[in-house]
Amino acid sequence: MFKWLDQWKEFKEKLKKENRLYFWIVDWVETIVVALVLALIIRQFAFQTSEVMSGSMIPTLKIRDRVIVNKLIYMFSELKRGEVVLFKSTIDPKKDFIKRLVALPGEEVALRGGILLINGKVISQKEWNVSWDNSNFGPKKVPENSYFFLGDNRPQSWDSRFWGFVPREKIIGKAFIIVWPPFHIRLLR
Repeated sequence: MFKWLDQWKEFKEKLKKENRLYFWIVDWVETIVVALVLALIIRQFAFQTSEVMSGSMIPTLKIRDRVIVNKLIYMFSELKRGEVVLFKSTIDPKKDFIKRLVALPGEEVALRGGILLINGKVISQKEWNVSWDNSNFGPKKVPENSYFFLGDNRPQSWDSRFWGFVPREKIIGKAFIIVWPPFHIRLLR
């Protein structure tokens, strides 16, 4: 099945004996190709970086912050209220948005004077570091297999209040660490 792999090993051994320089070059090229293939596989299926392009998540995420997104986590666990999530735009499929998940499928979501209500109960947003605004929304019921997202910088956020619910298939993954710039490096709660 892997006959080509045995042939490759034989070729490298022969090259190692006959020409050390060519062996060294082939060895480095092989290492670089393997590393690139692994990086592409990891980026496609496990993790990706994303750059924050707006101020809608200030103070949690600042413009130009780079975050690593875990694309595998929601294969093994459910989305939870309060998580910072990367998802495809419902309006422009070329764009990704990063917002805070505030309402789950089947829940009734409302904002009254900036206060978040889920199923009529006030939800504390202190730990989310939200910029207060005086907005009103809903109540609206989140459809099955959909989610409701808000930016932490509510007065400056274009979010589910404006473009609606996000279907499950648009979810990319959970942002879990800021990796750039260096003085912003930290885990996201």
